[in-house]
Amino acid sequence: MASDGVRDPHAAVPESNRAKAYSRIKLAIGIASSLISFGLLVVFIATGWTRVLATWCTDRVGNDYLALIAFAACLGALQLAFTLPLSWYASYHVEHAFGLSNQSVGRWISERVKGFAISMPFVLCVLCILYFSLRSFGAQWWIPVASVLVLLSMLLTWVAPLVIMPIFYRFTPIDEGPLRRRIALLCEKAGMHFDGIFSFNMSKNTKKANAGFTGIGRSKRIILGDTLLQEFTEEEIETVFAHELGHYRFGHIRKAVVLGTISTFLGLFITSWLYDVSLKVFGFGSRTDLAAMPLLAIGVSLFGLFTSPIGNMISRKHEWEADAYAVQHTGKRGAFASALRRLAAMNLADPEPHPLVEFLFYSHPSIGKRIKALEQREP
Repeated sequence: MASDGVRDPHAAVPESNRAKAYSRIKLAIGIASSLISFGLLVVFIATGWTRVLATWCTDRVGNDYLALIAFAACLGALQLAFTLPLSWYASYHVEHAFGLSNQSVGRWISERVKGFAISMPFVLCVLCILYFSLRSFGAQWWIPVASVLVLLSMLLTWVAPLVIMPIFYRFTPIDEGPLRRRIALLCEKAGMHFDGIFSFNMSKNTKKANAGFTGIGRSKRIILGDTLLQEFTEEEIETVFAHELGHYRFGHIRKAVVLGTISTFLGLFITSWLYDVSLKVFGFGSRTDLAAMPLLAIGVSLFGLFTSPIGNMISRKHEWEADAYAVQHTGKRGAFASALRRLAAMNLADPEPHPLVEFLFYSHPSIGKRIKALEQREP
């Protein structure tokens, strides 16, 4: 019996089958939600409904930027109305049904309200900068917008551990002891300095486990989920942390920033070309026509559809490298394999997904492949 009185329909089946069922459901809901969001934009544009909405907003709001915000708010509310049931089903019902969630309905709502409140100022800022660039820079609008997005992304990465994440979780410094000394020794060997090693109350929302780095510059922190600290041995935690440290030593964070910057500029450049073409197709007279602006979201979505598998492929390569680093610098292949198995069991990760699904959607190699590689690795 799962929490909140929701019965786990897969409790009687083997763990690997439960993991496959869970992964299939989550993947299907994710794809359906994306298709609904994309399809709604296409329908709104094709039926001329965005023209009606744009006229309504402009007639009632004298300022162009306020009209833009009103237009975006109406579209966003409509999309939310269609996708919220799927979001609730995926992130609340399914998580409870498979015994993975500790959230109450109230906390589920609270977490999303907080996320919405925090993200809205950034969304509105980007919207206004986008509209200003379309009006001021013509066909070159994508250059200032991409520049702002990159700078904003770096700013958020820096402030997230200090300002944003504490809104959602309570962070507690890891006490002096064997585990802290193990982690400190690994950092020392890697020539890495951190301002803090923290545990966070991941268990308030989920039974899953995780660990990682956050922040850049002086905001860098090591964070370990309390579920990880409670359920794993010190050797297992050491190898999990060593894996994360491998990302730092191989420069994966720096490479991700570079690739993200390239992707942002390239994506908006291609989107700008698609936007100009689609304006003519749908009969819009200006780049700054409010009714046409959903075409920008469609262009960005299409770019992401084709480039996401490439990003996942690069990410999987980085994970292989981090796995090798963890084993090489701890010498604890067995403990790392055990940690991967336990993480897979706690998170209900499908150990052997279909190769096409793994290629398209997985940012990490499947657990089955990672453990097999460890078993075949020479001592």
